[in-house]
Amino acid sequence: MTKGTLFLIPVPLAENAAHKSFTSFLGDTINSINTYIVENEKTARKFLKEAGIKVPQSDLVIHDYGKHKRNDSFVPYFKELMTGKDVGLMSEAGCPGVADPGADIVAEAHKRGIKVVPLVGPSSILLALIASGFNGQSFTFHGYLPIDKVERGKKIKELEQLADKNKQTQIFIETPFRNNHLFEDVLKSCQPQTLLSIASNITSDEEYIKTMPIALWRKERIDLHKKPTIFLLYRQV
Repeated sequence: MTKGTLFLIPVPLAENAAHKSFTSFLGDTINSINTYIVENEKTARKFLKEAGIKVPQSDLVIHDYGKHKRNDSFVPYFKELMTGKDVGLMSEAGCPGVADPGADIVAEAHKRGIKVVPLVGPSSILLALIASGFNGQSFTFHGYLPIDKVERGKKIKELEQLADKNKQTQIFIETPFRNNHLFEDVLKSCQPQTLLSIASNITSDEEYIKTMPIALWRKERIDLHKKPTIFLLYRQV
């Protein structure tokens, strides 16, 4: 039996950013399928409506891959794909599979011999990188740093050393309500000449992107609380 295709569908990063995010192919894709695997059903339905889906919402099959269901069997999520139906995978925001549990779905799709097709769309990590002025040829994304303050400080110093040794951009994130704590720890842990770029609320009307040495950031007053933010460290050659 022919298997379906798993389409990886990016979601806008911010409110009122739909017009910056959608492509005609994305619109064609969501109107050719009616089954989705999503991180949050409410968010997914809102996105599909904004993207111009013509399939009635009542006809959609939504598989919720929320945090309380990720230890369950994969079988229900692949029922349609294994019988020839195409399915869309969506994250809460941005590209599915990047700092996102959807990566597990994609990995399972490959194991089952299912075709995976990524769609073009916004990635906060890449957008922050290209806007930082840092090395875009060698970079590492570390995801979330340790929550423990002591361990986090050690990790930040480690990243600073990697940036210096390898001339490599170091990229990391934090849960938005802990952004200010992370920012403070970066300022305390890094050398004055180390460069820090902060990209917050990317693609939104409140977008904030700025690159400066740590010494200048220590004089800056910013509030990153509950604002989706990417942090990037680099050392000039």
